[in-house]
Amino acid sequence: MIIFVAFSVPPYLTGDPAQSRVPASFSAHYPLLVAHVCFGTVALFTVCLQIWPWFRAHYPTAHRRVGRIYIFGGVLPGALMALPIGAMGPFGPMARVSNVLLASLWLTCTFIGYRMARQRRYQEHRRWMIRSFALTASIITNRVWAIVAYLVLVPQLETTFRGSEELLRNTAAGLATWLGWVIPLLFAEWWLERSSWSTPRARTIDADPAVGNSRVG
Repeated sequence: MIIFVAFSVPPYLTGDPAQSRVPASFSAHYPLLVAHVCFGTVALFTVCLQIWPWFRAHYPTAHRRVGRIYIFGGVLPGALMALPIGAMGPFGPMARVSNVLLASLWLTCTFIGYRMARQRRYQEHRRWMIRSFALTASIITNRVWAIVAYLVLVPQLETTFRGSEELLRNTAAGLATWLGWVIPLLFAEWWLERSSWSTPRARTIDADPAVGNSRVG
C-alpha cells in the first residue's frame, strides 16, 4: 500500500498536468483527478486501520472516528469525483462503463455499511465494509492488470489492432478496469460466505441479529 501510494501519488501533487498518467479528456479533468487521487489516498490509508481486527477490538472509539474519515473524507468525495472522470475518461467506452459502475458500487457499499453501523447491525456493517475495502483496494490491482493486459496484447499491435496504439491502449485499459475491481469483489464475497459458515459462532451471529448487535464492529 505504502509503495503504491509513494509511486502513484507524487506526480499529482506537482500541479503540472503534463505529469498526469491519465490524459485529460475535458477541461475540469485534471483538477478533479488530483482531488480524486488525494481523497482516494485518504481512503486507502484509513481503510487499512478499519479492517485491522486488533485495532478495532482495542480502540473501538478510534475505529468509529477513523471510519468517519474514511467515509466522509475519502470515499464520498473520491467516488463523487470519480463519476465524471469515469464517464468522460480517455480510454474508451469499455473503461468508462466500468469506472462509473465501480464508483457507484464503491459509494453504495460504503453508504450501506455506514447505515448498518448507525442501526447497530454490526455484523452486516462488517460485511458491507469488507466489500467497500475490496473496491477501495481495487485501484492497486487495476494497475497490476493494466501491465499484464498490455504485455499480453502488445505482440498483436500490428495484427489485431492494425498498428493503432490508441486501440491497444484502450483495450488494455478496459480489461484492467473491469478485472481490477470485479475479481477483488468476487474474492471478498467468497471470503465472506466462507467465513460466515466456517464456525458455529459465525452461524449464530448470522442467524441471531441480537448476537451481532452485541459486537463492537
